[in-house]
Amino acid sequence: MNPGTTRSPRRTAATALALALPLAALAACGSGGGTGTSAEQGSGTGTITVWAHQGQASEAAALQSAVRTFNSAQKKVKVKLTLIPDTDYTKTITATDASKLPDVMEFDGPTMANFVYNSKLAAIDDYVSAKTLANATDAIKAEGAIDGKQYGLGMYDSGLGVYGNKKLLDAAGITYPTGLSDAWTAAEFTDAVKKLAAKDSDGKSLDLQESGGYANEWGTYGFAPLVWSAGGSLLRNGKAEGALDTPAVAAALKTFQSWKRYTDPNTDGNAFAKGRVALSWVGHWMYPAYSKALGKDLVVLPLPDFGNGPKTGQGSWEWGIGAHTKNGKAAGAFLDSLLDDTNVTAMTTANGAPPGTRSALAKSELYRQGGPLQLFADQLAKPCGATTVDTSCVAVTRPITAGYPTVTAKFSQALSDVYGGADPKTALAKAARAIDQDFSDNDGYELP
Repeated sequence: MNPGTTRSPRRTAATALALALPLAALAACGSGGGTGTSAEQGSGTGTITVWAHQGQASEAAALQSAVRTFNSAQKKVKVKLTLIPDTDYTKTITATDASKLPDVMEFDGPTMANFVYNSKLAAIDDYVSAKTLANATDAIKAEGAIDGKQYGLGMYDSGLGVYGNKKLLDAAGITYPTGLSDAWTAAEFTDAVKKLAAKDSDGKSLDLQESGGYANEWGTYGFAPLVWSAGGSLLRNGKAEGALDTPAVAAALKTFQSWKRYTDPNTDGNAFAKGRVALSWVGHWMYPAYSKALGKDLVVLPLPDFGNGPKTGQGSWEWGIGAHTKNGKAAGAFLDSLLDDTNVTAMTTANGAPPGTRSALAKSELYRQGGPLQLFADQLAKPCGATTVDTSCVAVTRPITAGYPTVTAKFSQALSDVYGGADPKTALAKAARAIDQDFSDNDGYELP
């Protein structure tokens, strides 16, 4: 990815996280066909259709190159690629009848369960090779699995951290973490924010990427880690009440609310790069711009620990097979090629994201052991999945449910309200009730 300094970080990061995609459009999707739809194996020869989102130019070029290489390397299968603008992509899949979808398609991780629910994706276990499945990182596999079946695999992943300005931290006499093992507690993080603000002319020391607001997917991706780190969950056993609206989660959001007075609105996207603040809460995608701006003064820190260990979001675009394909064998052959080291490395070189395969991740100049973004790899090496979130894991998958659009809409609205001054306990209780009512109205979005 190529983050610009004049555009919204959320918009710039859309290719890695699909933060701007219209997840809410999925909520209108219907009755659910479930996991019973299986792709036909087919002959393994002929032309297959592939849909992908059109992200930044460098990503599109990497994908087009992968397709050209595949088409020229063998004569059995020909791929016909269609790129769809990222702002229209999820809406297009949602609006297209399942029987009209392509043989292979890309999808944003949190939308997967809804597409499975509506019989638009088939399990890929029988079509991709055992080698491809084994080489996928545990975090990537966790995001793409339902009930023990693999529906998606990704070329890359994502992660959150706190970027720090070493020069400003040292000047304020602040000791900062060196990795996950000594992450700041929430109280230590807040204390650092206050001390840095006291040294700053405008009293602002923190960037929380607030310029686009929080009632959106950035609100959920960026700050659900507070919920998980406080021992709560967006959803537990299909219910939000008793998971999202706990006293510990309310206390965590009260702390989040307290940071507002020290937070630069960052309307120009330059708060951290220009040295107006010493700390920036954002993801891997800002590393190129921040590294260029700060050089050796840039440090990468984990998010603070609210009691259940530091946590981060994870997940990004994945690849799967259309449930109504007549040529699953050919689709799987293409995915095997797409997810090899050459193509994964080319794509992650283009967008700066953590590679989604074990072998490419181990060799990555940015994410390998000793690399400048090793922290993100360390976090992804401790995946929680979407269910059991305890002190032993760090990277949490957003809830894998066809009802995710409701979960993210209600939680992010509550987060936004709290940041604006609302009582956390009241806002969380309202969100939990709304989520549970929606799930009740839709029979829990259970897959047949």
